[in-house]
Amino acid sequence: MLLPEILKSKISEILTFQFKRKVRIFSVQSVAGGDINSAIKIASSVGNFFVKWNDGKKFPAMFYKEFLGLKLLDKSQSIKIPKVVCEAKAGSYEFLVLEFIDEAKADSKFWYKFGESLARLHKNTAKNFGLDHDNYIGSLIQSNQKHSDWISFFIEERIQPQLKLAFDAQFTDRTILSAFKRLFTKLNEVIPKEPPALLHGDLWSGNFMITSQGDPCLIDPAVYYGHREVDISMTKLFGGFSLEFYEAYNATFPLDKGWKERLDIYNLYPLLVHVNLFGGAYVSQVFSILRRF
Repeated sequence: MLLPEILKSKISEILTFQFKRKVRIFSVQSVAGGDINSAIKIASSVGNFFVKWNDGKKFPAMFYKEFLGLKLLDKSQSIKIPKVVCEAKAGSYEFLVLEFIDEAKADSKFWYKFGESLARLHKNTAKNFGLDHDNYIGSLIQSNQKHSDWISFFIEERIQPQLKLAFDAQFTDRTILSAFKRLFTKLNEVIPKEPPALLHGDLWSGNFMITSQGDPCLIDPAVYYGHREVDISMTKLFGGFSLEFYEAYNATFPLDKGWKERLDIYNLYPLLVHVNLFGGAYVSQVFSILRRF
């Protein structure tokens, strides 16, 4: 989709203000932006930028929440995060402008650097699980109400809201509700206690890039402070990362014994998100996990 004129004009105005000289946009090029947003690369008189936008009435404050998440991740100084140029509105549109990341292929050191960087990110902690604001996971609201313990946060802010959405849409039935209730009674025995860790929150293979310098770069976060095994689990949901990634992570910030057996528990959350976003085809995966606990 070409850049709407009202957005082009607003972006030029903002860039002109930031760079303190008249900025012209020379060209736009479509790029992958996911299922929710339109996305382009713009070439301008002050460089290239990545722009994505959507209907602000349909997804209110989505980019503002992403802006906050990117800033929080960047503040950790743990891993490369795209620089936020601006987050703003124009007419009915909301949009986000980021530095454009030139991509490269993974070299022999990439996965080790990625594992180390994520481990450093997870060493950033907070008093409580959650965040001081809600945000999005995909196009769904993600509740981040703070809790002092992880189990209650995971149940009440992650699983139960998605489970209610799925049940109300008739994607699930009372059999699955009962299975989740059984699982909830076992979580204290299965999940080790750890301090809150700063999470990307949606760490699958589509949400990182490889910079031209060969460094990992995180995009599209769903940030909050949670159990760090959540991010690790997400990396395994759609195929898994390189073995070197997990070796480097564990060498930098070792995971508790039995972490591999807990992966599926954490992935119930993104699977329920997929149920609610894409329909009931993912219900069988959810039920397959629940049967093991």
